[in-house]
Order: sequence, then C-alpha cells, then structure tokens
Amino acid sequence: MSRLHHKGGEPTQRMLRVAELIRHAVAQLLSRGEINDPALAGLVVTVPSVKMSPDLKLATVYVMPLGGKGLDTIVATLDRHKKFLRSEIATRINLKYAPEVRFKIDDSFANAAKIDALFQSEKVAADLAPEPLTGDEDWQDEDRGQDENSDKEAAPEGKAS
Repeated sequence: MSRLHHKGGEPTQRMLRVAELIRHAVAQLLSRGEINDPALAGLVVTVPSVKMSPDLKLATVYVMPLGGKGLDTIVATLDRHKKFLRSEIATRINLKYAPEVRFKIDDSFANAAKIDALFQSEKVAADLAPEPLTGDEDWQDEDRGQDENSDKEAAPEGKAS
C-alpha cells in the first residue's frame, strides 16, 4: 500500500503489531528491574501504549508511574537510558531497523478521571435521571393492544391470494 493511503489515517496492522511487541519488551524490562537507576528504584512504571511511525523507525512509548508519583523524573530517567532500551528492544524483536524510542507521559488516565468527574456532576446526573411517568403513557399501551387485535380480525386466516 502506498504511504499516501496511511497518511494521517489509522495505523496499519503491522504498526499495531510492532507497537504491541515493543510495549511488551519495555514493560518486561521495567518490571524486571533491568534498568539500574536510583530514580526508578521505588517506582512501578506501566506502559499503557506505544505508537509507531508509518516507517516503523520511531516508537513513542507512553509511560505512567503507578500512583502518579515521580511524573517529572520518569521521562528524564528513561531518556537517559534510551540507548540501552533501544538495544534491548532490538535484541528482543526481530526488525530490520531498531526503532528510535521516545518517552511521553500517558495522559489517558487523567482524561478518564475528568470524564468520571463529569458523570458525577449534578448537571449530568439530572440529565441522566429517568423522567417520572405522567400518566399519558397508559393510552399508548391500550392503543397498541387494540391495533394488534384489529389486524388479526381484518386478515382472514386460511385464505391465500
């Protein structure tokens, strides 16, 4: 497929597959403590997502420390160990080129928290509350029952046209 087809569009299946492999590799490196840095010693870092460039030469790794501690230091720490991480990713994943790795803080958790706060607000709760019955709904049920019965009476059974 041409690059124009994927310009600004959704990622290809290959981009998604390579991104997931890189996500697993980085998460494994972080969970096993293979990066020796005192800034990472007390932190549990999650890797929610990775986005690949269309040519698979750039991987943007979104990270989030558990509990939100150390947001300012986590990206700087991982950037210091970028060469080590790139070489480890290259050994674990069989690609023609080892992608350059960039790290960013994942803000999807903050966005989800904002949406939850909106759902808990009084304005939204008032809109989502069911409206009380006014009594006008009863006549609709009666009409439906009469319409069904009148249809049965109007069409004689057993006659074929």
